Amino acid sequence: METGFVSSLGGTMAITSVGDPGAGLPHIVWGHGWNQSSAALLPMAESLARFAFSTLIDFPGFGRSPMPAGAWGTADYADAVAAWLESLPPGRRLWVGHSFGCRVGIQIAARHPGLVAGMVLIAAAGLPRRRTFLERLRLQGRRRALQIAKLIVPEGPKRDRLRRRFGSADYQAAAAMRPIFVKVVNEDLTATALKVDCPVLLIYGAEDNDTPPEMGMRYQKSIPGAKLVVLDGFDHLGILNRGRNQTVQHIQRFLTSLCS
Repeated sequence: METGFVSSLGGTMAITSVGDPGAGLPHIVWGHGWNQSSAALLPMAESLARFAFSTLIDFPGFGRSPMPAGAWGTADYADAVAAWLESLPPGRRLWVGHSFGCRVGIQIAARHPGLVAGMVLIAAAGLPRRRTFLERLRLQGRRRALQIAKLIVPEGPKRDRLRRRFGSADYQAAAAMRPIFVKVVNEDLTATALKVDCPVLLIYGAEDNDTPPEMGMRYQKSIPGAKLVVLDGFDHLGILNRGRNQTVQHIQRFLTSLCS
């Protein structure tokens, strides 16, 4: 395993390599989820070392990578990763992403056709959640209450208490990344997904409440030829941990189908 840093389009990314790049194996590029790092995907990359050379990215602002120059959206992350990939020797590459990493992968495939030969999207985010009428009312009420409170409560401990009361866990934890978080969660990749023309495997956990399987069904309808697998018993993070072996098996089969 080797580690290093690459700079691309105003961002610096820590990268971790697993396997032998000179062995003639396919190249898997891994993109992690929000508030995570490449460490979350490293065990799966190590499990696939006999079948592929892997590069795991810490996106700018996550893990060992410094913050990007501005409030990046997923298109900015995708362009930075794409510019780096285009600088590498040609080869067959597979993108494997989890949650936020899927958002970036979809943007790469749509904005830079042909750069990746296929994608495995695990618990892919990026489409609006379908909520009941009562859920929408509650969400709108919380957002409105926070907006009003911000007008009268100055920045400081009292404002932090408001964030803890009304903001999501990811919003609270975002800290300096909050402008990026707000931009990312408000993106709708419905139209972007329609531009993806490489083979795609979608993997979701049946118990995932953050990116439920119905989101995968909508992605499957939007991405031509996409295949959907739903794994029973796993939630948003469990699919990477307790469900790791099953997830790796599906990635391996997909990789084999691409290279056959």
